[in-house]
Amino acid sequence: MRIRGKRYRQAVAAVAAKRYGLEEGIHLLKTLPKVKFDETVTISIRLGIDPKKTEQAVRGAAVLPKGTGKSVRILVFAEGEKAKEAETAGAAIVGGKELVDKVSKGFLDFDVALAHVGMMRDVGKLGRVLGPKGLMPSPKSGTVTEDIARAVQEFKAGKVEFRSDAGGNVHVRVGKLSFAEEDLRTNIHTFIEPLAALRPPTAKGVFIQSVVLQSSMSPGIPLAITAGAA
Repeated sequence: MRIRGKRYRQAVAAVAAKRYGLEEGIHLLKTLPKVKFDETVTISIRLGIDPKKTEQAVRGAAVLPKGTGKSVRILVFAEGEKAKEAETAGAAIVGGKELVDKVSKGFLDFDVALAHVGMMRDVGKLGRVLGPKGLMPSPKSGTVTEDIARAVQEFKAGKVEFRSDAGGNVHVRVGKLSFAEEDLRTNIHTFIEPLAALRPPTAKGVFIQSVVLQSSMSPGIPLAITAGAA
């Protein structure tokens, strides 16, 4: 059994058994005992879906206006002029069929994979490699596109992908603990809105069932954010 340290136990004691309003929850998070590094702030959302049903899987992307606080290493599958556009926009790794072959052999030193639509015949073969890592390019999340330069710029600026996991949950990085409270609030609102719009037609009941806010080393703080009642 894992034994938690004094700092974590103090943080747990500070979180009441209730759901907090967004502003109140963010303020509480920033007042909890801190560690020596700038913790990542995430929200975890339980969705009212049946994760066993493929048609109820949720996947999308949102551009967080205040960024994520993380430098993102972007890989782009593109050739010719589109490859040049990706490089100019700031992609860290750019290549065509030779890059597809490299990734198929296990190269995964990147955070986001983008693909020009003309490359998908080759990139589609990487599903078994990139799928389990959540890195497979998809039109639904804006990672397969004609406008590759714009996609690179958006992800560098703070665009995040999200997808429901095997338990019907979505987890998204929304900033750093050093962010101003207003900036964290703006990012969370910006994410929740497109997520709520992705409710599958066959999902029943409340779509966004629970939301938990936490930093890398903190306990979860339940938030009073729900949406999508049937």
